[in-house]
Amino acid sequence: MYTSKSVVAIVAALAFGATAGASLESVSLPSLADCSSTAPTTLNRRQNACFVVGSTTLPQETADVANALASTVTCGTSTTIGKVPDVTTNGVSFSDIDFSKSSSSPLQFALDKFATADPLASTDLAAFQTNLDLYQATEAGVRSEGGNLAIKEPKFFLAFQVARIKTAQGVAIAEPGQTVEHLLGKVQKNAGSADKGLLSQVNALAAQLS
Repeated sequence: MYTSKSVVAIVAALAFGATAGASLESVSLPSLADCSSTAPTTLNRRQNACFVVGSTTLPQETADVANALASTVTCGTSTTIGKVPDVTTNGVSFSDIDFSKSSSSPLQFALDKFATADPLASTDLAAFQTNLDLYQATEAGVRSEGGNLAIKEPKFFLAFQVARIKTAQGVAIAEPGQTVEHLLGKVQKNAGSADKGLLSQVNALAAQLS
């Protein structure tokens, strides 16, 4: 026979067990989704950039641009430079503005193809930004293949023109690396072997901001 003390002990033990069980049931464990970091997601988005076709690691700045353009730039079945596919955005394709198909030098092509309107403020900023996006996407593809970077000349000239247009239209430029002055230096550096007359034209454009 159980004594009264034994009965009390048994009841207390059962009560404790029930309470402990309830406490365990109330504990929620994190799901696998909660445990995953955002890094693989970012990596997947970069890998999904259809124009990054090679295996060479991209500089961080280029990788960031490729990541930003991955959702807006599409790739065709034909190629332009190396194995980089012809990229398209806003109804314009890189093949429409491809400097590498021209008999002119990269800087001469850029000066001719990407001339602004007069007055400068009336230039279509969106059209120039579209062209720049296509050049940046193609450059990322070329870099991923370890290819020739002659594309940097017209790309920086386009970025320079975008900065000029923004300045003329009163659009604020927050990033120091996207100002007219900074991008003029980029054009001069990357087109250093270009005809001096062409470089003089670029220098003159830098002073025309209205």
